[in-house]
Amino acid sequence: MTPPPAAICVSELVKQFADAAAPALDRLSFRVAPGSITGLVGPDGAGKTTLLRLLAGLLHPTLGTLTVGGLDPAQADPRLHEWIGYMPQKFGLYEDLTVAENLQLYADLRQIIGTEREQRMARLLAFTDLGRFTDRYAGQLSGGMKQKLGLACTLLGQPRILLLDEPGVGVDPLSRRELWKMVRELAAQGMTVVWSTAYLDEAELCDSVLLLNQGRLLASGTPAELKAPLQGRCWYLAGFTVPRRPLLRQLLRRPEVIDGVIQGQMLRLVLTDTACCPPPAELNAGLHCHYLSAEPRLEDAFISLLGGGPGGDSALADLTADQHQVLGQGPVITAHELTKRFGSFLATDRVSFEVQRGEIFGLLGPNGAGKSTTFKMECGLLKASHGQAHVMGYPLDKSPSQARQQLGYMAQKFALYGQLTVAQNLAFFSGIYGLRSQRQAHKIAQMVEAFALAPYLPVLADTLPLGFKQRLALACAVMHEPPVLFLDEPTSGVDPVTRREFWSHINGLADKGVTIMVTTHFMDEAEYCDRIAFIYRGRLLALGTPDELKARIASADCPAPSMEQAFIRLVEEAEPCP
Repeated sequence: MTPPPAAICVSELVKQFADAAAPALDRLSFRVAPGSITGLVGPDGAGKTTLLRLLAGLLHPTLGTLTVGGLDPAQADPRLHEWIGYMPQKFGLYEDLTVAENLQLYADLRQIIGTEREQRMARLLAFTDLGRFTDRYAGQLSGGMKQKLGLACTLLGQPRILLLDEPGVGVDPLSRRELWKMVRELAAQGMTVVWSTAYLDEAELCDSVLLLNQGRLLASGTPAELKAPLQGRCWYLAGFTVPRRPLLRQLLRRPEVIDGVIQGQMLRLVLTDTACCPPPAELNAGLHCHYLSAEPRLEDAFISLLGGGPGGDSALADLTADQHQVLGQGPVITAHELTKRFGSFLATDRVSFEVQRGEIFGLLGPNGAGKSTTFKMECGLLKASHGQAHVMGYPLDKSPSQARQQLGYMAQKFALYGQLTVAQNLAFFSGIYGLRSQRQAHKIAQMVEAFALAPYLPVLADTLPLGFKQRLALACAVMHEPPVLFLDEPTSGVDPVTRREFWSHINGLADKGVTIMVTTHFMDEAEYCDRIAFIYRGRLLALGTPDELKARIASADCPAPSMEQAFIRLVEEAEPCP
C-alpha cells in the first residue's frame, strides 16, 4: 500500500550559523504524516527552535532539502504563507491591547475581512473559551489564557500546518490539558501539528516523537516504541526508613542506576539495560525497604538515550555551610492571614502557613490563583494589604531590609541584566549582597566552578542558552549563602536533564539546613517538596505532603493518582457549581 504524501519532508538538513563552531542542525532526515501531532523534544540547544524556524521559512538551510506541504519554505511561496501557522516561544501579543483588539490586528495582518472575519473570530473565541474576556487587556491574562489567545491569533489564517514552539511553558496542568484538547481537535480535522516541548509528559501525548540532541536526530518513533526498551528497567523503592534525599544521592552514585527522582515517599529509579536492582540490604534503609515495578515513561527513554542523568551530588551544596546549628528553633517562614487587594480585586485571601528549617515547601496552583502574589509578599516584593509575613523572625512590613539580607531570590523571569556579561552579573550581584575584595573574588570563583560557567564569562546573559541562564540566576541568588531561598518557577522550560541538575542543588541545600520555598507548574517536580500549599482563587485550598494530597483524591477508579491528577481534581472540586 502506498503511504500518503508527507506533510513535512526533511532530508540531510544542515544549518550552520557563521559564529558557531558546530552546526545547529546536522544531517537531519524525517517525514511527518498529515493530520498527525509530532513532538519535537531535546535538551537546551538541541536545535528545536532552529528547525521550526526553517520549516516556517524564517531561516534558510545551509545544506539539504525540506518541503512543507510539498513546497520549499525558502522560496517564500505565498501559498505556503497561507498554509503555515507558526507560534514562537515569545508570541507577539500586544499586552496593551485587549483580547478582541489582538485578534482584530492579526486578522488585519492576514487580510481577513468582512463576514468571514467576524465568523472566524467568533468561532475561535468559542473554541478557546475566551469569549468572556474580549475586553480584557492581554497583559492582564493568566499564562494559560495568553497561550490560548496566541493560538487563536495563529489559527485565524486557518493553517494546514501548525508549528508550536513550547506553548506549554509557564502554563499550569489544567491549562495545558485544555491546550492539548484544542490541538487534538485540530489534528482530528486534518491539521498537521509539530509541537516543540521540554515537558516529556506532553511529548507522550503525541502521535510520534523526534528526539534531537546537539543538532542530530537521536531517535524517532511513537512514544510506545521509544519506551519499549525500558521495560523491566524502571522501579520504585518503597518502605525505607531513612531520609529520602541522601538515599537518592547514594543510589545515583551506583553504576547500575542511570537515573532517579523522588516521588512522594518513594524513589523512582531507572537501571542500565543489564542491571538488577541494588540489594536492599546494601542500602541500610530499613528492614521493610523493597522494590515495586514501574511502567516506563517517555522521560525515562529520553534520559537513557542521552546516556543517563547528571547524578545527585551538588557542587553548590558542598560549598554551603551547614545551617542547622546557626538558625535556632521555630519556623523560618511564616504567613499569617496574608491578604492582598489590587483595587477591588482580591488576589489572596487570609493565607496562613509555616515553613520549618531545612524544609522544601511548594506553592502550587493554576495560573492566576494567587500563588505568585503570596510568594512575593513572603519575600518582601509586595506589601500585604492585611496579615503578616515573617522571614527568620523579621516582619516584612517593619524590618524588610533585615529580612531580605537573610534570603536569596530567583525570579520566574530571571532577574539578570541581559546586556551585562556573565562575569559582570556575578560581580554586580555579589556586590549588592555586600561581598567585597578577596571574599567577593573567592565567592565568584566558587560559583563559576560549581556551575561550570567559565566558558561563558564573557558572554552576554541575554544570549545564554536557557539552562545556563538558570544556572547563572541561581548562582547570583546564593552568592551570600542565605539561610532562606525563594525560587519562583526556576526550571520553567528547561529539559529533564537540566531540571534534575537543578534539583540536586535544591536537595543538597535543604540537607544543609537551607529553607526553600518554590513555585512550580511541573508536577513531578512538586513530588520533591516536603509539603505543598495549594492556592486557588486566592485561598489556601489544601496543605500537606505530596502523598497526602494524592491520597485525598484517591478512589476505587483511581487508587494511585499522580500529582497532576491531584492538581486537576482539587481545582475541579473547588469550582463553584453552576
